[in-house]
Amino acid sequence: MKPSSSAATPNTTRSLVIVGAQWGDEGKGKLVDLFASRAERVVRFQGGTNAGHTLVVDGRKTVLHLVPSGILHPGVVCAIGPGCVVDPEALVRELDGLNAMGVLSPPERLRVSSIAPLILPVHRALDQAREQRAGAARLGTTGRGIGPAYEDAVARRAVRLADAREPEHLRGRIEALLFEKNMLLQVLGAEPQTVEAQFDAVVAGFARLEHHLADVGAETAEALERGAFVVFEGAQGTLLDISHGTYPYVTSSSTVAASAATSLGLGMKLFTEVLGVSKAYCTRVGGGPFPTEMEEPLGTKLREAGQEFGATTGRPRRCGWLDLPALRLSARLNGMTALALMKIDVLRGIGPLQLCVAHHWRGQRWTVPPAEPAFWRDARPELAEVPGFDADLRGARSLDALPGAARDYLARIADEVGVPLRLVSVGPGRDENIVLDD
Repeated sequence: MKPSSSAATPNTTRSLVIVGAQWGDEGKGKLVDLFASRAERVVRFQGGTNAGHTLVVDGRKTVLHLVPSGILHPGVVCAIGPGCVVDPEALVRELDGLNAMGVLSPPERLRVSSIAPLILPVHRALDQAREQRAGAARLGTTGRGIGPAYEDAVARRAVRLADAREPEHLRGRIEALLFEKNMLLQVLGAEPQTVEAQFDAVVAGFARLEHHLADVGAETAEALERGAFVVFEGAQGTLLDISHGTYPYVTSSSTVAASAATSLGLGMKLFTEVLGVSKAYCTRVGGGPFPTEMEEPLGTKLREAGQEFGATTGRPRRCGWLDLPALRLSARLNGMTALALMKIDVLRGIGPLQLCVAHHWRGQRWTVPPAEPAFWRDARPELAEVPGFDADLRGARSLDALPGAARDYLARIADEVGVPLRLVSVGPGRDENIVLDD
């Protein structure tokens, strides 16, 4: 690996899929913002307002939930694909905030799929009622209605923004949806929802979003086929994938790189690079197994040093040592061509450090986790101690500027995972990175 003076993308690269390699919150937003500076468009391909991407530009923090992180670059077209679930009320609030900052002009800069399933008030109510009823067994969702909205999409009950073009058709779909949903709410001890509340939310959202609606898949395909550089933005992380994650403590969509193709209706030949994003340690929000979770008070020390609190909910994140077997699994599931390591600066003064190099489960040593969910619940991590460092890394712009212990830590990760490093983040700012050519 050799230092590069910029985040320039090779001429052969037509697309870059950016995915989380852990349980989310890895810093994907910062990476999307960085590579968006050279892109024609940025396309979000899954998830909803349960995501929170935090950007720090010129000392100013911006938190985005559904709008792609490239929106802070003038001239970049951002799109929300049909594989996302859209809360029209939340999206309008997000757009109002961006308009107040003067960054969302002209309106053609944001494209929203007209066939993306909608999150309605009833979805949020059902999500929250289920979590409350589950008590200690709750999954730890954000309560934003993501799961129930995806359920309706799969069950062919979803309401979409395009439905608002025909008000009577829209009302009929909502009535059919509420017939079942209100029975569930009643069983869960929650108040029923009205047709009018759902109808008004969709109609109001449509009025504000109509001029943003587009066939996002077709527009993206056209851009790629003429050679434009397109960045695809994932949400959450690989270990939260609905099929391949730590089930049932997962999100409700497919978070792996191939989802960009299926969600948008694009052929795989249009995708050329997959960048997996990982912290230099691990975090997890909400319930679910976490084999390398730190004991206290070290977990609290790392949480405070890294400001590990959810961008969407504000919940404190659980902190742990970097899990190399999990990263190897992520590399395979995503077909990673490169790896970005974020927040290595947060490990300053934490040492000696630990790396999970394998897991022990059912009498075997596993260097890549198996598919069975029971593995994550019962596996015992094998930790290797490595030297820590005390130097402030935020001014480093090359590997040579890092202390030897930090360089060794990075080199071991890349070697163990078998994926070259593309970028190392040494601070929250847009320019606080070491960019590498592999």
